[in-house]
Amino acid sequence: MDQNWVDNFRIKLEQHYSWPSLYTFKFIVPNGKEEELQSLFPNHTFTKKNSTQGRYTSLTMQIMASSSDSVIEVYQKAAVVEGLIAL
Repeated sequence: MDQNWVDNFRIKLEQHYSWPSLYTFKFIVPNGKEEELQSLFPNHTFTKKNSTQGRYTSLTMQIMASSSDSVIEVYQKAAVVEGLIAL
């Protein structure tokens, strides 16, 4: 991840959240990559929804984040999944 993006995102998180806070993560992955993403966060529950054409799956998880840095760490960890789109 680009450091400038991380710094700007941290500022936005700090402006909109007070920590700790419940944070919702939404990811879109190509079919077949769901388990790879879920295996990175074994202690969390995901909700899944398949795309209309069935090529992608949307996965949503919520965590109690302790800081903006903990949110950024999740995005950085998830970034290793090929084809992942983070919303």
